[in-house]
Formats: sequence, C-alpha cells, structure tokens
Amino acid sequence: MTTMPERTAEQDLPYDVFSRACPSRGTLEHVTGRWGALTLGALFEGSFRFNELRRRVDGVSEKMLSQTLHALERDGLVHREAQPTNPPRVDYELTPLGREVAERLVGLIQFVEGRMDDILGARARYDETRGGR
Repeated sequence: MTTMPERTAEQDLPYDVFSRACPSRGTLEHVTGRWGALTLGALFEGSFRFNELRRRVDGVSEKMLSQTLHALERDGLVHREAQPTNPPRVDYELTPLGREVAERLVGLIQFVEGRMDDILGARARYDETRGGR
C-alpha cells in the first residue's frame, strides 16, 4: 500500500479532503463521480449544448446530466450560457478552473484507456482464481 507524501509548510491548506466536514470532499465527489468526470472530460473538448453533451456522455440520463451540470456550475467548474432565442439555446463550457481540473482528469482517463489491456488481464486472473464472476 502506498502512502501520500507528507505535506510541506507551503502545502498546508485550510482544507483536508480526508476530513468528513471539509467542503472539498463534496467538490471531489462532483469531479470524480462517474457523470462528473465524464462531463468534465467531454467539455474539455469544447462547448456543448445540453443534448449534444448528453449524446457525448453516452448512458447519462437527462435528469442526471442536469444535476451534474448544476453541481459543477455551483463549484465554479462549468459556465452555463443561456441565449435569449426562441427556442432558448443553452451552451455549457469549462471555466478556467474547470479547464485545470478537466486537464488532470483527461490525463487520468487517457492513462486508464492506455492500460486497459493490463487491467482486463488482471480482472481475468482475479476471476480465474475466485471461480469466475
């Protein structure tokens, strides 16, 4: 098991995601939850209208995407731009802070995608030793 490196004096922050009451924990959940991570990853590609984003994030329901976008907008990671047209047009894009977060997530996504052969092999070995799933 690996441990996180100790923080230096410069890195000491008033927030600690490992503390139950820390507000950073909620934001981490918004960012790393399935729909949050996929939404941020998709928006890293550019601005999307709601239904375009829903198609890009395959499998997300309209309700869940709406909740995810609201949470990410509240955290300052996503900007919602409503155009006063008929019908109304709403575009979503990353804020500068959201872009920083998404850049890190996209790196993780690319790493996982690039190592899927190893992961699938590990799953197969695990399942073999435990009688399958």
